[in-house]
Amino acid sequence: MNMQAPIYAAGMIAISVLACAGSSPTTSTSATETTANIPAVYQKFTSDVQVSIAGNSVVLRSKSVPNHRSTYFSSSDSRYEKYNGANTSFMQAPGTIAEQTYVFRIPLNPVKAGVNSATPLGPIGVALNGVALFNQYNGQNRPLTVEIDSFDQWNGHPTPTNEYHYHVEPTYLTKANGTSALIGFLLDGFPVYGPVEGGKRVVNADLDQFHGHVAVTADYPNGTYHYHVTDADPYLNGSGFYGSAGTVSR
Repeated sequence: MNMQAPIYAAGMIAISVLACAGSSPTTSTSATETTANIPAVYQKFTSDVQVSIAGNSVVLRSKSVPNHRSTYFSSSDSRYEKYNGANTSFMQAPGTIAEQTYVFRIPLNPVKAGVNSATPLGPIGVALNGVALFNQYNGQNRPLTVEIDSFDQWNGHPTPTNEYHYHVEPTYLTKANGTSALIGFLLDGFPVYGPVEGGKRVVNADLDQFHGHVAVTADYPNGTYHYHVTDADPYLNGSGFYGSAGTVSR
């Protein structure tokens, strides 16, 4: 059974300068990590994420604070913006946006797992702006229902413990970078892309049980397995990780 973290999530990002600045990522690295020769695809993370390589792992440090405005910032914060999205049923959830200390370690050269594992509650990956990605379940491990009405104007929200995250398409990112662009990576090291591929909107029937497929992308001209966000459940990930998952610590 797939599991997930607390109840709330959202999404979005831009690739460099943003009108609303995010916070600086955690900056310490171990002596075994290097920031030299980082593959181009990982250089697409914004400055909100610190990227390094440690052996066969990519290490991503972030505070999971969005680089866009949100109604979940404190009303005294310059990044606060009253909800102005299209959902007429919007209901603000408890919680606000607070800095985290996530350290994601994902495979540098991911491969299909011999035995696929379910995604856990909590972070299952990270978006290019450092915001955590959650699966299709709420904090009670049930399908998203009323939680969707708590997503802010960029499809994100905090858990009751103030961890801001996305369960569905991070529309800030897809608006800024394009609906076919890279969104982030799951813990198994495989990339997540937007809802459009080859000029066609991707639907669940185009994808496998894990919510992905093998195809050429702008970042992988020889093709690779990758996930897609879609507008229907399970939104981002299906029945588990396609590859062997790395780790996330706080």
